[in-house]
Amino acid sequence: MKKLFLPILLALVLPMSFSCSSSRFGNYILNEGDAASAIRQLLENGARESLQSGSFSRETIMASIFPESVRKTLNTLNQIGLTNQINRFTTTLGTAAEQSAQKSIPIFVGGIQGMSLTNAISIVKNGGTAGTDYLRLTIGDSLRRALVPVMQQSLNEYKLNDQWNDIAKPIQSLTGNLVNLDLPTLMAGMVSEAMFRKIEERERLIRSEASARTTPLLQKVFSRDWNNL
Repeated sequence: MKKLFLPILLALVLPMSFSCSSSRFGNYILNEGDAASAIRQLLENGARESLQSGSFSRETIMASIFPESVRKTLNTLNQIGLTNQINRFTTTLGTAAEQSAQKSIPIFVGGIQGMSLTNAISIVKNGGTAGTDYLRLTIGDSLRRALVPVMQQSLNEYKLNDQWNDIAKPIQSLTGNLVNLDLPTLMAGMVSEAMFRKIEERERLIRSEASARTTPLLQKVFSRDWNNL
């Protein structure tokens, strides 16, 4: 009798335990409210990620503040003695940008929390960086504008405005009025783009890696492919 009892018990218990562990959210049905909340959590998760030191290299800064046509002209700037000034400027601006990026995190988080989400289920189903793309489209411009005062504060702290004018005006004399002298706005664009890239990275990770889903809601919403259900 005991020999028969053990196999029967195992036959009953094992399927139940397997079902509980492998189908933790088996009866869950995705809804618009959960989808919207999960997307906000995902985006906030990315925004709170610390930017690594060195995120703003000389190349990144040059590409952000000078048009391509101007960058080509800069190859000849040894002739007018600006190379050393540009190197000092980009190094200091990189440090200021890194600190400003940290200060910008609450601005991004506040914008994400207040973001109006429509058709959130489609954003979940679309995969990739659909959440970040929606963030860029809906409040990207307002986030950049909100960053401008933060950038201005950093420029004042590092005394970069005079350095910028000393560099930009001679370049304008060579290239015409191609250089935008509004450095706080240029810097806001550079920092916001770095933040968006970080959010994109985090979104891809949460969608693809179970270990990145750090809340029950993220686990429920992003642990399965809703297109195949």
